[in-house]
This record gives sequence, C-alpha cells and structure tokens, in this order.
Amino acid sequence: MDLFDHNRQNTIDKTAPLAARMRPRTLDEFVGQGHIIGQGRLLRRAIQADQLSSLIFCGPPGTGKTTLARIIANTTHAHFIALNAVLSGVKDIRAAIATAQEKMGMFGQRTILFVDEVHRFNKAQQDALLPHVENGTVILIGATTENPYFEVNKALVSRSRIFELKPLTDDDLRAIVQQALADAERGYGKLQVSITDDALSHLINVANGDARGVLNALELAVETTPPDADGVIRITTEIAEESIQKRAVLYDKDGDAHFDVISAFIKSVRGSDADAALYWLAKMVYAGEDPRFIFRRMLILASEDIGMADPNALQVVVSAAQAFEYVGLPEGRFHLAQACLYLATAPKSNSTMGFFDALAAVEDEREADVPNHLKDSNRDGDDLGHGAGYLYPHAFRDHWVAQQYLPDSLQGRGFYQPSEQGYEAKIHTEVARRREAQLAAMLSAGEDAPWGWTDNAPKTHNRWLQRTLNTVGEQLAAQREKIFSLAKVRRHELVLDLNAGTGLLTWEAVRRSPVGGVWALAADERTVQALLRQAENLDALNRPQVRIGTAATLPETLAAESDIRFEVMVGRGVLARDAAKSETLAQLRQFLADGGRLALWENIPRHTQRLYALLDASGVDADFWQRVQAAEEAIYADTADPMVNWDAADLAEMVAQAGFTVVQMIESPQAAEFLVGKQHISRWFDDAPAGSRPSYARRLRRMLSAADVSQLRAMFERQLLNRQVVWHSKGVFLLAAPEQ
Repeated sequence: MDLFDHNRQNTIDKTAPLAARMRPRTLDEFVGQGHIIGQGRLLRRAIQADQLSSLIFCGPPGTGKTTLARIIANTTHAHFIALNAVLSGVKDIRAAIATAQEKMGMFGQRTILFVDEVHRFNKAQQDALLPHVENGTVILIGATTENPYFEVNKALVSRSRIFELKPLTDDDLRAIVQQALADAERGYGKLQVSITDDALSHLINVANGDARGVLNALELAVETTPPDADGVIRITTEIAEESIQKRAVLYDKDGDAHFDVISAFIKSVRGSDADAALYWLAKMVYAGEDPRFIFRRMLILASEDIGMADPNALQVVVSAAQAFEYVGLPEGRFHLAQACLYLATAPKSNSTMGFFDALAAVEDEREADVPNHLKDSNRDGDDLGHGAGYLYPHAFRDHWVAQQYLPDSLQGRGFYQPSEQGYEAKIHTEVARRREAQLAAMLSAGEDAPWGWTDNAPKTHNRWLQRTLNTVGEQLAAQREKIFSLAKVRRHELVLDLNAGTGLLTWEAVRRSPVGGVWALAADERTVQALLRQAENLDALNRPQVRIGTAATLPETLAAESDIRFEVMVGRGVLARDAAKSETLAQLRQFLADGGRLALWENIPRHTQRLYALLDASGVDADFWQRVQAAEEAIYADTADPMVNWDAADLAEMVAQAGFTVVQMIESPQAAEFLVGKQHISRWFDDAPAGSRPSYARRLRRMLSAADVSQLRAMFERQLLNRQVVWHSKGVFLLAAPEQ
C-alpha cells in the first residue's frame, strides 16, 4: 500500500457510516452469538487456535457474519483475501487462487478466502472455486443471508461447517449502542449524547435484531440533532421515531424466509391454530407475497390435511380464490382471511394419503391382473367370458353388494383409513362394515389369507425365528430417542454425556450439536481410549472432549475448565448406584447454564424383574417356594442399599432439593427379550469378585440355606437355560431445569 492508498483508506475509515466504523475487531469486542463463539465453543476454539477449516456463516442481515470474518482476518497467521460475490467473477477467483498457490509454494502459508454474499456466485463461479477448496489451496469462509443448503453448491456445503447466526437480542443491541456512544475513536464518545430509555427502546425494538439497523438509526438521530445550550445532543422518543419508523420484516420471496414462513403458515393451519395462521398470513401479505401463491398452498392443504373430513373445504378455497381474482387487493385480503380461517377451524384428516399407499402397491404388484368379473365385457365378453359374474350394485338394496374388487394378490388390503373427524366420522363405521363384508365375500370364494396378507405371504409364522435373540438393543435405542426428544439439543449447544459407556448418547449428541461441542465422562482409561478410537473418523474439532470421571466427581474432573457451562446434560444410569444422589445433583447444577436442561434415564432397581417369577413352580414344595420369594423380595426392601432404597418420587424430591425444577418425569415400564445362557446363571449364582456387589445367590443365603440355593440353581438350569425370556423392569425419564 503506497502513501496515497494509505491516505485514501484513512479518509474512508473516518467518513464511513457508524455501523462500519464500529465493526468489532476482536472476539472480546464482539457482541452476541454466544451460541457459536461463547467460551468453549467449537468456533471460538478454532479461531483462537488458528485451526480453521472451511466455514459458511448464514443468518439475517446485521448479525455479524462479515464481522466474524474480519475478526478472523485480524487474528489468523494465514494470508487473508476478501471478495464480494456481487462484484467478483471467475477472473477474480482465479487471481485469488494464484495468490494462494504462490503463498503456499514460497512461504508455506495458508490462505483464507472470504466470500461475502457467497450465494450470489453462479454455478460456474462456484464450480471454479470448488477444486481449490477441496484440495486445500484455500480455506473458504462464506457469508450469506440465505439458507446455504438451498443456495450454495452442495459440494461446497459438504466441505464446510455451517454456522447459523441468530437475530441479536434486545440486550445485545443495547450493548452495541452503548459501545458506540462511549467509543471516542470510532463512535460518539467525544460528543455529549443523551438518549432517553424510551427512545433507546424504540430504536432497539424496530431494529428487529439488526445491529446495522440500530447503529444507522442512532447515527441519523445524532447527526441531525443539534446540541442544546449546554452542548448536549438529546435524543428523545420523537427523534428516535423519525430516525427509524418501520420494522424491517425478514422476508425474501425467493429465499429461505419465504419457505420458512409459508411452512409456518401451513403447519399452523394444519394444527388448527387460527390465531397463528392469521399471523403468518399477515406476515406474508405485509412482505408482499403473491396472494395466488398463498391460495395455491391452501388449495393443496384443503385436500391433503382436511380432505374428506370436510369436503366443503376445497370448495370454500376455490370460491375465495375466484373472488380474489374479481376483487384484487386490498379488499381481496378478506377472501384470504376467510379461506385461512375456514381451513384452520375445519376438522382435519389426511386420509387422502391412502392414494400413495395404493400407488406403492401398484409399484410392487406390477403383474396383478384385473379380476375377470371386473373386466370390460363389451368387446370380448361372449368369447372370453370377461365380465361374467359381475354384480350390479344398483340392483341391490342400498345400492351396494359385497364382491371382490381388488386383484387377488391384494385381497384384504386397506388403503383408505377414514378418520373420526367431521364428515368422515359419519362414514367411518360404514366403511369398516363394508370392508368386513368384502373380506367375508373373499373367504367364501376360497381365499384363506388372513386380513392384510398377500398370497405371497407365509401362511404360518414362527415368531421365535422372526425376532432377534436379544431385544435389549431395541430398548436402548428407544431410551436414547426419548432422552434426546426431552433434551431438544440444538446444533450450537454444549452437551455433556454424564456416563458415556459405549457412547450410545455421546455419538447422538455429536450428530445433534455439530457446531457446539460435546463432552463425555468415561469410567476409566480403557473406556476413554475406546471412545477416542471411534472418534478417529471425525474432524479433530468435532470430536468429543472425553474425560475420566463420573457425575459425582464432576468438579474435580473439570477443575481446569471451571468456567465451562453446559446447555444440556444427558445420561443413562447416572444416579442408580450413587449413595449421595442429592449431592451429585447439586454439583451438576453448578455446571449447567441458566436455561439449561438435564435429561436422564434412570432404571429403578426396586422394580426390576424378580428372577423367581421366570420359573414355573408347579410341583415345587410350597414352603420352599415361599422362602425363595421372601428371600428375593428382601433384597429389594433393603433400606441401606442405595441402589434399591429409592423410587421415582424420591428422585423428584432429590432433584428439587438440588436446585432444579422438574419439567417432566415419566415412569416407563420396560420389557426386553433375551436368551438365557450359562453366563447369566453363573453371574447370578457364582460368588462375585472381591469389591463387587454381592451376587444374587449370596444375598439369598441371608435367608436360605446352601441346599435351598443349590436346588434353586438346578431349577434355573433346567427351566431357563437356552430359553428366551422377557425381562420386565421399570425406569423413569427425567427432564429438569435449574430453578430461576
């Protein structure tokens, strides 16, 4: 840069708009977006370590996308090149790539290529960039206000981490305004500016999460308001209202907001929420959406989501759409509103989806022939007998007769499932009755396939051969899904797995929080190494942080990261063996962020399967059998055993004592099938290693003789060995949040 360029840049910096002058230069100056650059977050760690991979920042205008790129430029040792997709072409991309290759070849220096408005690149421009991102010549940082999954080359997206920036909060905007008023170098710190609370609140409210918008309004207010006699520029509510008058609605008819808002509208109508439906309709009309597009979507919904529950729904929308064509805007908004309200308040049914089941059957049954009596008899009825045996419904009472209409291979199949809403509620029973009669007619014709089977289906099923030998895996998967459905992990959140084990919850957390971070507690070094080996196929920054420890030792385990706060903690079997559950829960509370969630599955050992209940006691001495039952029940009545001396109600009380609010607690019976092998019987009856919990047999010997235990073991080996059993238990799903 020569002297003239330097002077020109200084002039630009001094005369630039306030929003440009106040652009943060470091992470510490950056306000908002704590979900992606807060302490311990993946992006913050990557920037501080200068270990960036390709990134795409997406989000509304004024949320800090370009600013983050500039901060990276200020902190990285890599060469930084900035392009604007609106102003740049393939020639500029090639020049940037040539520079990057030169820097790498001569100095071994990486190059970061920042592309603002990256979605504006056409396909040719994106394709020109792709191979150089792929081979590492440049690290791409893209910024876009659109959904990158829709607007950016899929190959570029697949090679980049996507970080979504959210509209800034009112507190964020307030802090940004205060920064501008206090900064003497770039802002108005050298002036005496006084702004009333109401005026500031108006600027923040109308800016709608846009930092650029609130700073532009502040600049206009300050620059156009003369100082009073005391030299103070006083910004009143009236001045603020003149500076920023209309809220900007984020809505691009060709972009992501367009699809999101129409989706919200459709889902609100489908959900029968008339208030929400009117709100989203108003937002589309306010933003200038084409009313014909809205009517088209309502026409689809009238058949897809209401259908036969109210056959008039389709006619109402058609009539409203035709009336709109006659009237136009603005009065045509009445017709939009009427159609919207009718659909929102109409009974709902998606029974028209039965068509797609029929379509799938057509694809699977390509060779299905039309039954002979349904074939056309006009051409070859005499020669081939087509149409023979057809029963004309109008010749029968109620204009209906039971006969076969489906192909032979589809007898018993039902595609239309009428709901019990609106008009369909009236015909629901009649449809069922006629189906039953159709089945009876089919069976009388010699078909013996049960309801819902095809001719190709097996006539007998061995249910033991059809299921796996162990359904515990299915049960674990169901528990995992329930835990995460309660936790509602968002992609930017910090998650802690309190009992990683094999990683059942850890890897699900990694999938659900790709730009946040996942930490996991492992019981020992062996478990740590197993988890790290599984993580080797992940990028280094996306691997979970694994630590040896338990929920009870969390303060010691995280002593070096004591400022870390997790939005979500998940776990299975975290508390069952803990003798100090209340204290452990209180420690967890210290490491949970405000607004965080604790989601657990805890098996309640007190309600576990009784082993004696798996046996058949027929012919067994009654006194012996009573003693066996009493001895096993005594195991679960031991008030000194922390594994069995609690129940769901006790857990809820302990959670409350630890400073949590119980948001949801669901007691859930569990049943899993497994094949009893020698290892199970050995574990139950052989003495456990020193330091382990006593075996089943050892606990029984508190009340039974050695001969009794030996007799019981013989019963187990005789009746259960190599047999499939159903193991019943009971647990509790817990969702808790810190008390506010």
